[in-house]
Amino acid sequence: MQIGGLHKVSLIEYPGKISAIVFTQGCNFRCPYCYNPELVDPDLYGECLSEEEVFSFLERRKGKLDAVTITGGEPTIHHDLIGFIKRVKKMGYLIKLDTNGSDPDVLRQLFSGCLLDYIAMDIKGPLHKYKTVTQSKIDEDKIRQSIGIIMKSAVPYEFRTTIPKRLLHEDDLVEMGKLLRNAGRYILQNFVAITTLDKQFLKYEAYSQEEMEYFRDKLKEDVPTVRLRQTIQQDLIA
Repeated sequence: MQIGGLHKVSLIEYPGKISAIVFTQGCNFRCPYCYNPELVDPDLYGECLSEEEVFSFLERRKGKLDAVTITGGEPTIHHDLIGFIKRVKKMGYLIKLDTNGSDPDVLRQLFSGCLLDYIAMDIKGPLHKYKTVTQSKIDEDKIRQSIGIIMKSAVPYEFRTTIPKRLLHEDDLVEMGKLLRNAGRYILQNFVAITTLDKQFLKYEAYSQEEMEYFRDKLKEDVPTVRLRQTIQQDLIA
């Protein structure tokens, strides 16, 4: 698996657990506001860490870490993701997966193998705007399938959306609420212009705190638990 970075300890990435974060390299989306461009744009790729280096670190941290979060990039584009997770699980770690939901078949395999303990899926926008927001060819039905698979599973989950004012507006968020109706947990993250895939997005205005709170309350009409979270950029190596 192409591992673009390792954050050795996080108290916030996996709710209630102390987690290491493994960053996979490569993504099938090109969201212009992405804050990990070095994991998305091949021209910005750094040297990969070997799997053995990561496993060696995790072996040394047994008893000190509870979990491993696998994020990206997009982890599900890697054919050896399942084997990697199986090996980490055998070491006694909980697994949290971050995904864009573009490959429901991989999610089905992970759930059927009882390989996930927590999952977070990014919702990029209402389905009809996915191609615009992600700048990619997207099968909208696969996004819908992934949402259904996650909601029907017994695994704790969250859906989350980063909201760039340039791309998403109130009517979009209302439509997204309908898409996620009765989901267990929905996190809204304001867009923070620190590092972006498209440099133009560094100059765009963000929503105010008051506007974000309004969106949160509006979405509660369809999703009972909606929370605001600050977008946090993790260092790849720590």
